Parts: sequence; structure tokens; C-alpha cells
Amino acid sequence: MTRRPAALTAVALAAGLAAAACSSAACSFSEAGADSSPATTTAPPIADTAPPPVSVEVVADGLDHPWDVAKAPDGTILFTERAGSFTAVRPGAEPTPMSADLSDLVASSETGLMALALSPGFEQDRTAYTCQGIESGGGRSVGVVAWTVAPDWSGLTRERTVIDGFPVSTGRHGGCRILPADDGTLLIGTGDAAQPSVSQDRNSLGGKVLRVDAATGAPAADNPDPASPVFTLGHRNVQGLAEQPGTGRVYSVEQGSSRDDKVNLLTPGGNYGWSPDRSGSGYDESVPMTDPDRVPGALGAVWSSGPSTVATASGTFLTGSGWGAWDGALAVGVQKGQQVLLLRLSDDGTTVTEQTILPELSEFGRIRTVSAQPDGTLLVTTDNGDTDSVLVVAPQT
Repeated sequence: MTRRPAALTAVALAAGLAAAACSSAACSFSEAGADSSPATTTAPPIADTAPPPVSVEVVADGLDHPWDVAKAPDGTILFTERAGSFTAVRPGAEPTPMSADLSDLVASSETGLMALALSPGFEQDRTAYTCQGIESGGGRSVGVVAWTVAPDWSGLTRERTVIDGFPVSTGRHGGCRILPADDGTLLIGTGDAAQPSVSQDRNSLGGKVLRVDAATGAPAADNPDPASPVFTLGHRNVQGLAEQPGTGRVYSVEQGSSRDDKVNLLTPGGNYGWSPDRSGSGYDESVPMTDPDRVPGALGAVWSSGPSTVATASGTFLTGSGWGAWDGALAVGVQKGQQVLLLRLSDDGTTVTEQTILPELSEFGRIRTVSAQPDGTLLVTTDNGDTDSVLVVAPQT
């Protein structure tokens, strides 16, 4: 394990903020041509108050696309690698590979062993959930699998497929993020598989946020349509889901095409306006990320990256007094922009009032997952290739 010293780099801060600019209520979406989304002109201001300096501990390195990471109540860190592996890092110990039946894993392009989440009752039931590519019956899809984790962290036993049938083609836009809830449901963010009609097709599970019973995979009883797992639709490639502490609000983090990565405040039954089927003959990524003209009633984003994509890949809410004025901010992992972006939300949660970055993380390249922990730390995975790391980030006060 390696510790990196805290540092505050003004140059990195300024460069990062220039790359990730705006909220939907305060951002210029416009660009030349008829495809412009509704435009406003003012980006969220750069924060007057800097976040605290942070320390960075490398708990595992030399990895190949670690996708997601979770921390168990006993302090063990568990993470996935996209090509197909689980690793545990017990307190004070070195990373240890875990056995698991991944014989039907589809790992292609952006799809593989992706999201990982622990049950809210993990201390009792030792249940973990993954979202992954699955080969079944001669066909391929993306789905959610439930596992039981061995008490000694030696392996995972596959229990059941909770839900599958999320579309997959080349592996592009496979999603996927899982957010377990205390009511026994799972929220699942999916990608559109780069297929033109999927996001607006209510009979498809792609380009959606789904809500299902974690035990059975059935649609949650109080879904907008009780017979359907679809909670929201009109998404391109949902990469993050985060519940805001104290409010119950749930936000999705979504990757844009050549512009307009988005943070959305989810409304049950809401349509977020991605509809890349305009040409009628293929996947048309020149359409707006939110297209109220072609998708009447489409809901705008809380925040957007604006004219250039930065590749937002995850989201989590910081917790703990160690974060000072940034306690409660939404932290967003950024791949192309190579940073952790912090967004301060308005009281009603519908706009971003300030933004900044954690400059110490900029030296680690592409950031995949950020996951806030009850002790105030932030777990982070990088996404550079075969030289990746799992990090523990702690505010220094």
C-alpha cells in the first residue's frame, strides 16, 4: 500500500473546471445548427471555498480496468475488474483474488464485469450484486447477478440472476450501475447498447433506470407501471446512481455523445430525452442529449458538461465534517477529463450552484468509480488500462 501526500494545485483546479462547465439551468447548450438543445448562458461559478486537501492511499495497483469498489462493515474492500475478476483487500492485508463462477461472462469493449454493490443487510446476509455481460442460451445480454460472499473472503457463490435481458451488441454502452435501497429494491442504470430505438422503447430494458425487487427481480410494486421494471427512460448510458443523504433524491450520472454529459434528478416515470433514431437508418449521435422537440416533456439535466464531453463515469455524495464546506456535495468520477468533480447542489436539488475538483486526483488519469464511505473517506478506481489502481482518499483537516 502506498500513501501519496496531500497537495493543492491551482493550475490543475483551473484546468479541470474549464473542462467541466455547467448546469442545465445555468449552462450554454447551444451550438450552430438546428440540433441545439435549449440554451442558457451562465455556468456554475468556480467555488470561493476550496475543498480540503486530501491524502491518497493506493490499496491495489497494476490492475486492468477495475470497474467498481465497495467496502464491507468489517473494513474489507472488494472490487471488480472488467475482464472478469473479484479481489478482496482485508484490513492490514494485501489484495487477494477471490474465486467465482464467471464462466458465462461476456467481456467485450465497454461491457464485462461492471457494477458491484453490497446488500444493505450485508453483515447478516453477505449478499453482493454485480451487473455484467451474460452469455445464455446462445444469446448475449447484460444482467444483474446475486452472490453470497464467503465469510473468509475466499470467494463468491453465485446464487441467482436477478434480472437480465439488457441489450448488448458490440459491448458499447453496456451501462451499468446498481443502487440497493433499504426497502429491498434495486435501482439499475443501463445503457442503450448504441441501438437507435432502445432508449425510448418502453419494452426494452436498455437506456433506462430500472427498479426491481432484489429478491425476485420482479418490478417494484410501486413503480410508475407496476407491471414494468422501468423507473425512468430516455437515457444514453447511465454510469452512476447516487442517493442524496437526508432527502431521498436519486441522481443519475450519464455519459453524453460529443457533448453534454449529464447529472439528472430522477423523477418516477421521467423521460430524459435521448432519442438517436432521427435519421431512421441508424444510431444518430448528432441529436441533443435532451430533445424536448422530438421527446415532448423531456426532463432537463441538473448539470451538463456543455459543448464538450468529459466522460462522467460515476457519482456519490460526500459525507462527513472532514469535507468542510463540501460535506454533502456530489462527487463525480471523470474519465476523459481525468478528475474528480465536486458539485454543490441547490437546496431544492435542481441546479448546481458551485463546482470544483479534487486536484490531487488529477495525477491518476482517468477516474471510473467514486464511492463515499460512512467514515468520510472516498474509494476510487482508475480506468487507464493495465496500470490501474484502487485508492482510498481521505480529507485532511
